[in-house]
Amino acid sequence: MIEIQCGNLVKSFQVGETVLDGLTFQVERGEHIGILGRNGAGKSTLFKILTGELDFDSGNLVIAPGQRIGLISQIPVYPPEYTVEDVLKSAFERLRKLAAELEDLNIRMEAGEFDREISRRYDILSERFQQFGGWDIDIAVNKIANGLSITDARRKQLFSSLSGGEKTRVNLGRLILEDTDILLLDEPTNHLDLQAVEWLENYTRNFHGTVLIISHDRYFLDRTVSRVIELENGKAEFYNGNYSFYAVEKERRYQERLKRYQKEQDEINRLTETARKMHEHNTELLHKRAFSIEKRVERMRATEKPVKSRQLNAQFHGVDFFGDEMLSLRGLSKSYETKNLLIDLDLKITGGERIGLIGENGAGKSTLLKIIMGEEYPDAGRVRIWPQTRIAYLPQMMEFEHPDWNLVDNLISVKRNLSATSARNRLALYDFTGEDVLKPVSVLSGGEQSRLRLCMLMDNEINLLILDEPTNHLDIASREWIENAIESYDGALLFVSHDRYFINRFATRIWELSNGQITDYPMGFTQYRELKSRQTREIISDKANKTGKTAANAAAGIKSNMNAKTAKKARPENKRQPSAKRRLELCEREIAKLETRIKELDDFIEQNAADYENYQKTRDFISQRDAAQSELDILYQDWETLSEEVGEA
Repeated sequence: MIEIQCGNLVKSFQVGETVLDGLTFQVERGEHIGILGRNGAGKSTLFKILTGELDFDSGNLVIAPGQRIGLISQIPVYPPEYTVEDVLKSAFERLRKLAAELEDLNIRMEAGEFDREISRRYDILSERFQQFGGWDIDIAVNKIANGLSITDARRKQLFSSLSGGEKTRVNLGRLILEDTDILLLDEPTNHLDLQAVEWLENYTRNFHGTVLIISHDRYFLDRTVSRVIELENGKAEFYNGNYSFYAVEKERRYQERLKRYQKEQDEINRLTETARKMHEHNTELLHKRAFSIEKRVERMRATEKPVKSRQLNAQFHGVDFFGDEMLSLRGLSKSYETKNLLIDLDLKITGGERIGLIGENGAGKSTLLKIIMGEEYPDAGRVRIWPQTRIAYLPQMMEFEHPDWNLVDNLISVKRNLSATSARNRLALYDFTGEDVLKPVSVLSGGEQSRLRLCMLMDNEINLLILDEPTNHLDIASREWIENAIESYDGALLFVSHDRYFINRFATRIWELSNGQITDYPMGFTQYRELKSRQTREIISDKANKTGKTAANAAAGIKSNMNAKTAKKARPENKRQPSAKRRLELCEREIAKLETRIKELDDFIEQNAADYENYQKTRDFISQRDAAQSELDILYQDWETLSEEVGEA
């Protein structure tokens, strides 16, 4: 069934700048689609048209009746007294309406009204209602808050006091809690740490409704979408696969079009030469044939040469480092109020290392980089930077000394030997051309500010490059450009990132920051993930074995106290052995306790089935539940034996 249908959509914001120019596509119910395109291609404009926030100039748009759309890039304004908890629970207004619709459908079916659509709708709503615990709102909110790392303390804060990134995360949680049929995710991973990204990835992959995703996170796209719609020159190009398929297929199509164009150009040259020779013969018949050929050539010239986006080709200029240790941390500690971010760290960076610093949001990663750069001071310990070390630093939050100056003047202020012409030429290497170079820096987007900062850094001779979320706000083409620049740089690298593609490509060492401590993993990201997964499995297996032994010992103890009838007859009567009836009562009590415990475990497992953050705990409870069930099976056998004994007595 078609969920969304766009036909010849046109949208312009000013004369001569058409963002969408005859955009046509359709989306089937339940599809998960990636919306790709360079920055400014119209992706967010399309989402705003789908939600009704923007009008289109011409064309048509049809969304299946009754389907609710949720867009995470919109952050509604809430009453000033609303806490994060209030915002999350505001999502249940739709759930209350859903319950009312369920009741109405139930009444209609009980009254004898029945057709396939009513039954289908009832099943869908019932599943959705149960998915978040029905009326148990707290369970639903806890599930989503845990998955997105929204702490209990954060839930008590006023929503208005949060940063933009924190508001986005809470709004994402609210949207997931709503009864939404069509999810529009506009850069959903930008403000999430690795754990939350993976939780959202798992949730999106298992979401039964329709999902449209704008994202520059290639790992996320590969795991969540099965079709790609690329917006280019206001129109849509379609790819039936995930991001990896799209990347290969896009290049194949380009090469095919280029080959076809070149073949056409060869034919144009041949026909042009033929027409020229015909004209030279200067006969009426050949002139007519030549004119006919020339008309054909003109029609062929209408085909445009396929072009690729211009590749940025600037590179970091490395300088040789002679020695081993470049930078060291000795007893480094840092606290904010009651939170210990860094505790007695002793680490070092040597020449040529490529270190990925990872950890949850708020763990202290950016703080550590700022301490290294001297922007913040530690409470204890020190940072030692060797004299031969030359550092370049790209911070997460861009700050420019002269935000009201244009790009040319800002560049000249840090590269004083540059002329205005040289500055323009250098900016052009970073895709700043024409009138763009005369814009104030303050009006640039986050991605443009990153490119400008790199422009200021990249001709410095360096041997230690420190990057804090370098791919944030960059489109895929810009990410690939900075990755290529880093690939050719042979100095040391220390970076913070939640872009798994970037981490996997560059990290040869992982520093995991958690609870103030850094665990050093001398390996790449793939090996790190495999090791963590193996450690998790071993912990679960160990707990399961311990639980199993406990159950087996308990069962053995019960059996030793509940021997078969022959053993009972062999015992002297004066040993005060409990009667069969008493042992049966004890067995029934144990059975009741185990049945209650299994019910509790089942409830927990069901409530946390989709909760990625509690995945390990859930697996542990599954192991406990299996062990308890084995113990219960043994008790049932003993109960049968004791029942027979009591009957005979």
